[in-house]
Amino acid sequence: MSRAVTRTSSPFASEPAIWQEASLGTDRAAIERSFIRYLKCALGKRWSESTNLDRLVSLSLTVRDRLVERMLRTEQETRAADRKQVYYLSMEFLVGRLLGNNLINLGIRDTAREILADLGVDLDDVLEEELDAGLGNGGLGRLAACFLDSLATLGLPGHGYGLRYEYGMFEQRIVDGFQVEDPDHWLRYGNPWEVVRPDDTVTVRFFGRLEDDVDARGRYRPRWVGGETILGVPYDMPIVGYGGKTVNRLRLWAAKASNELDLVKFNRGDYVGAVEDKALSETISKILYPSDSVRSGQELRLKQEYFFVACAVQDIVRRYKRERPGDPYLLEFADKVAIQLNDTHPALAIPELMRVLLDEEGLDWDEAWQLTTRTFGYTNHTLMPEALESWPIEMVSRFLPRHLQIIYDINEWLLAEVRRRWPNDPARLRRMSLIEEGNEKRARMANLAIAGSHAVNGVSALHSRLVATQLVPDFAELWPERFSNKTNGVTPRRWLLAANPELSALITSRIGDRWVTDLEQLARLEPYADDFDTRSEFLAVKRRKKEQLAAIIRQECRVAVEPDSLFDVQVKRLHEYKRQLLNALHILVLYQRIKARPRDYVQPQTFVFAAKAAPGYHMAKLVIRLLTRLGEVINADPDCRGRLSVVFVPNYRVSLAEKIIPAADLSEQISTAGHEASGTGNMKFQMNGALTIGTLDGANVEILERVGPEHIFIFGLRTEEVAAMRSAGSYRPAEVASRHPEVAQAVEALRSRWLNGGDPSLFAPIHDALMVHGDRYFVLADLPAYAAAQSQAVQRYADRHGWARSALVNIARAGFFSSDRTILEYARGIWGIA
Repeated sequence: MSRAVTRTSSPFASEPAIWQEASLGTDRAAIERSFIRYLKCALGKRWSESTNLDRLVSLSLTVRDRLVERMLRTEQETRAADRKQVYYLSMEFLVGRLLGNNLINLGIRDTAREILADLGVDLDDVLEEELDAGLGNGGLGRLAACFLDSLATLGLPGHGYGLRYEYGMFEQRIVDGFQVEDPDHWLRYGNPWEVVRPDDTVTVRFFGRLEDDVDARGRYRPRWVGGETILGVPYDMPIVGYGGKTVNRLRLWAAKASNELDLVKFNRGDYVGAVEDKALSETISKILYPSDSVRSGQELRLKQEYFFVACAVQDIVRRYKRERPGDPYLLEFADKVAIQLNDTHPALAIPELMRVLLDEEGLDWDEAWQLTTRTFGYTNHTLMPEALESWPIEMVSRFLPRHLQIIYDINEWLLAEVRRRWPNDPARLRRMSLIEEGNEKRARMANLAIAGSHAVNGVSALHSRLVATQLVPDFAELWPERFSNKTNGVTPRRWLLAANPELSALITSRIGDRWVTDLEQLARLEPYADDFDTRSEFLAVKRRKKEQLAAIIRQECRVAVEPDSLFDVQVKRLHEYKRQLLNALHILVLYQRIKARPRDYVQPQTFVFAAKAAPGYHMAKLVIRLLTRLGEVINADPDCRGRLSVVFVPNYRVSLAEKIIPAADLSEQISTAGHEASGTGNMKFQMNGALTIGTLDGANVEILERVGPEHIFIFGLRTEEVAAMRSAGSYRPAEVASRHPEVAQAVEALRSRWLNGGDPSLFAPIHDALMVHGDRYFVLADLPAYAAAQSQAVQRYADRHGWARSALVNIARAGFFSSDRTILEYARGIWGIA
């Protein structure tokens, strides 16, 4: 059958003149008019009655109008130029607060500040009213948000697809030292940034059965029938690049019941049953990461992941067909569409696109598979095999019978490829199969993502090497051309310009403002590291940020900390491999030194922690209790006053990170070598003038290469040493304790009454994890080296100007770690866009 693409004009080619005439201005008068109009007409408030929340909503709607106008213009220009478009699929987009960032990128922050000031209101007070968007949990979501910012800043046509969670993961409170989870209803005041698009609603099917059928050409075409259908309603959030020229779109999907009300049940008086289906359907987008410790939670996660990708794929194909009506067979689909999978959560997009191409578009299997593999790219974010997603075959079969059939077809193709290359290697076939055999057969999402993508990348040089040599070496040997590295980066607009305006002003005063969109310009700052006045100004900026953080700590934790102390900061998701426990044990060592020699001088240190532990992760939650207990004991001990403080700041989130990171002197990046894929917190701390103390893990390796060993504190086992000790089973934690009395004393303190409050069982699981169960993450093995690196850092901090010099060198050499650079590498090396 001959197929050709017929060129036809797009239905979106032109707009009436009145459309152009209705454009919205960004001058003061235009902004002021819109702001007052929204306050009066949308919120129904007099100025004298309005609150800062009302002002937040009115100003956000004012800004959103201008962003949406630019978003429509961006999409029109993209269509007119027939540009290839990128769709970034991620379960998380941790965008944080948006008003401040959007004001900066649109270039009207000063205008907004002046308008409010003339009305007697401080813009900063208004910005504090915005709730963080509950669309993510950690680095995965924060990276996705940085990438969207960079795509728009670089003028690239790239859009995000995710879920519109009604509730975020949770709001964290500390009660009696323990983490308590409250619902994070971030939408309780609405979301002024979103535009609902009910006209683009899609239908998603679950359950049902397959019926054999053939098409008009006699080809086997199974039909997926029955089951239940759920509606996916899109909500668009505009993502503006710096300068305001390009505005892309983050499209988030909300689940809605296809049957809102069972009227028969309602009329019988069964009012609960009448809306039961609606409630069950809409749980899909109810909350971020339901607990998978129970079967029902696992099933909800699977439904979330499929619902999200089904909505996205249908929408992408529909947009392509609407904009390119001359290509009914989607022959140029992969030339105009790139889809990037942010980890394995969206991996079901691969069989979903195959289903659409086969069952709805009528393509042959080989045609559909070629288009699919050319379209997808896959980013891996983990080196731990147990963290790679897999789903029970029984569950996939029940929820998605057609997709399981397609997965088996893909697996048959894959194993045929492997047999051709290695005809007598059954062990390799087992390792590479999409189906994990065993007591419970499971579908391996990472293997599916690799098989269905033309490009696979890690997120730091070390991580990418380990992905290819340790995690999936068989695939790297089969398709070496698919594997590459794309070291993560962060956006300097949010993490320096917005989060640290004082430091940004200092940098700009020395080198100009081109660094905002070209972070490599920071290299021009390095000569100023030897300038006394610049170092003095930097130290003054740092102290101001520490004073601001100290005020937050006093308010949130009821603890007074000394801004002149060394602020040692570890803020990130709570996980055993990130080793907050290593930090805690070192604090125990310091405390016991002070108690043994209370009259000795000690460089004042303030240890700041913030982290959330997953609700079902009991060991992580116990580490939080250990950290809070250390704070209770140390902060109340007169021997530690003015010398040692420990604080755990609750409810870690983007807006809190923006206040903590600029205040840090020392950045804790101490994961077990070979476990952290990259990290992005390490980059944010570096560009804000904190020195890193860390292992040679993730992007720490590349930070060391750029800043040099004299401007960073590296310690601990290397990746190869950890792997060798684990493989040989040669690590004995008790031997480390016996050789190092301070280590033994710190471990024994976990069982002491003064620490456990008279409950010997409280920290017993931590003690046993270290001493009985083998210390899986080599905490004790690295503790002596970590303590030595800490001592070195404390000694260096005594020379403040020497410390400031190293901090300025770190900033000057942070240019590589811009997400703009990362996105350009994706654009050129994977997506094929310019």
